[in-house]
Amino acid sequence: MEPTELVEELCARIDRIDPLLHAFTPEPGRYLRLAAEARELERRYGGGAHPPLYGVPVGIKDVIQVDGLPTHAGSALPPGVLAGPEATVVRRLRAAGVLIAGKTVTAEFALNAPGPTRNPHNPAHTPGGSSSGSAAAVAAGLVPLAIGTQTVGSVIRPAAYCGVVGFRPSYGRIPTDGLIAGAPSLDTVGIFAPDLAGVERAAAVLCDGWRPAAAPGRPPVLGVPVDYLAAVSPAGRDAFERTGLTARQVTLPWSLAELAEDMRVISRYELARVHHELFPRFANLYRPETASAIRHGQEINPTAYAAALRARSRYRRRLTDLTTAEGIDLWVTPAATGPAPLGLESTGDAVMSLPWSHAGWPAISLPAGTVDGLPVGLQLIAPAEADEQLLAWAGTCCGSQGLGELRGQPRTR
Repeated sequence: MEPTELVEELCARIDRIDPLLHAFTPEPGRYLRLAAEARELERRYGGGAHPPLYGVPVGIKDVIQVDGLPTHAGSALPPGVLAGPEATVVRRLRAAGVLIAGKTVTAEFALNAPGPTRNPHNPAHTPGGSSSGSAAAVAAGLVPLAIGTQTVGSVIRPAAYCGVVGFRPSYGRIPTDGLIAGAPSLDTVGIFAPDLAGVERAAAVLCDGWRPAAAPGRPPVLGVPVDYLAAVSPAGRDAFERTGLTARQVTLPWSLAELAEDMRVISRYELARVHHELFPRFANLYRPETASAIRHGQEINPTAYAAALRARSRYRRRLTDLTTAEGIDLWVTPAATGPAPLGLESTGDAVMSLPWSHAGWPAISLPAGTVDGLPVGLQLIAPAEADEQLLAWAGTCCGSQGLGELRGQPRTR
């Protein structure tokens, strides 16, 4: 199907499903804009070789700058004050031939105040956050590819809750210019797709220095941090055990609470600096959860921030050394503490992603069945910069150990 034909089908699908799902931000002129983009693609590539993502509709999280589309970042701030040059990630997607289907809903400034998006599998449950719209748009079949961001768990968790594949690359593998930052030393651009193949195609376009890797001729040695599993619900633990994966059980020599506190100091301090000009001008327009996080960051002094950065560096070295000493290729955990919670007031708990985001390591969430009709995910984590090996092993590992086809089951009610 040529892009111009696809646009009619795409817009009809969004018009039919999204009024209930709320995955995309409103765009009255969506069809006319997309039709013009599709005609330009056909003119440019008609009769010639097509770029790798030719005609693929993509949703872009609304904290990422896209020329021609306003950036609201899920907030009530005037969009003009958040405007900026188009992000490199979007330019790379355009060069690969995509159609920008629109901006996807985010929690306010990619923090904790949820947007209106609902879970496609059950609209009474959260889709996760903060990349809620991106995950839900893929899960509902509105688009086959979407871009999100993760500071702590904002790709991995919504991917798990919505039953799609979510990939959070190593910190820095995808440029973050053009991003309304939350915590610049942690923010990472991530990818959502219905299956592993879709993630691989996008990663090859978006990640710096991508070199596809073949999985070694053996299964990976998996390690499970058993002390982290205490945070998982009984239903989540049962689903994790049903995957049938064989992993070395490792008790980690540091406290999850200590990691969480260091990450909170770093992220809140940096958040306050990001908003140091906007917050005094528009404080009354920020939602309470966001305002509270910024005020917390304003109270953190530079000495405490520097100490948290040093602690993070020590943790990263210790995690690398432990992984090597235990002979582990990939760490494995549930992608979230359980299925998506009931209600839209919270986006869920990011604790399963926290240690790996703090380390800047790549992670992927893979669909791993359902609990009471709601998806659950399996998270695989590789050492920093081993993104290609992670994706190669994800297919081999899950295909050989009974997780089945790595594809979500989109539903809307």
